[in-house]
Amino acid sequence: MLSGIERSQLLGLADASIGEGLVTGTPLQVELQNVTPHLASPGTTFVTLRLQGQLRGCIGSLEALRPLAEDCAANAFAAAFRDPRFAPVTAAEYPLLQLHISVLEPPRPLSVGSEAELLDRLRPGEDGLVLVEGGRRATFLPSVWEQLPDPGEFVRHLKRKAGLPGDYWSTTLQFGRYGVEEFDAASGGTAA
Repeated sequence: MLSGIERSQLLGLADASIGEGLVTGTPLQVELQNVTPHLASPGTTFVTLRLQGQLRGCIGSLEALRPLAEDCAANAFAAAFRDPRFAPVTAAEYPLLQLHISVLEPPRPLSVGSEAELLDRLRPGEDGLVLVEGGRRATFLPSVWEQLPDPGEFVRHLKRKAGLPGDYWSTTLQFGRYGVEEFDAASGGTAA
C-alpha cells in the first residue's frame, strides 16, 4: 500500500515525464534519491491518460524490471507519445490531461482446466487478468470490468486483444490474476 506522499510523488513524476517529453522528446530521468525507498524498489504500473473523459493513452508494465518511480515516469511518457492507438499528445492537450495510475501487484498464476472454470474463478471488478499463449500476451486492468462486466465477454475481448479468436481455447493457455492500487489527481491521490 502506498502512502499519500508516494501517490503524490508518482503523480508528479508522471506529469513531469509528459512535460519533459513535450520539450525534449524523452521521458523524465528519475532521481531515485528523491523518492521513498518503496518507490525506488522494483514495481510495475499502468498509466492511463484521459482527455475530456475519453481514453487518450494507456501503457504499462507487467514485469518489475525497474524501480517503481522509473516505471511510472516511463509509462506516462509512453502513454502520451507512444500508444499506437493515438497521435502523440500535444502541448495544447497537456494541461487538460487527467492522469490515472495503477500500481500492480505481481500476477499470481491462475491454473484452470477449462474456460468454464476460468469464468467461475474470476472476481469481476476485482481481478486484473493476464493471458499468455505462445508468444502472445495481453492484459486487462480491473477497471476494464466497468465496460465489460460479464466474465465471458471480458475473457473474449482479452483473447481478441491478444490476437486470438474470441472462442479460442487451448490447454497451453496461461492466465495470471492480479490486483491494483489505483489513484489519480482528481481524487487527491486517494484510491480511485
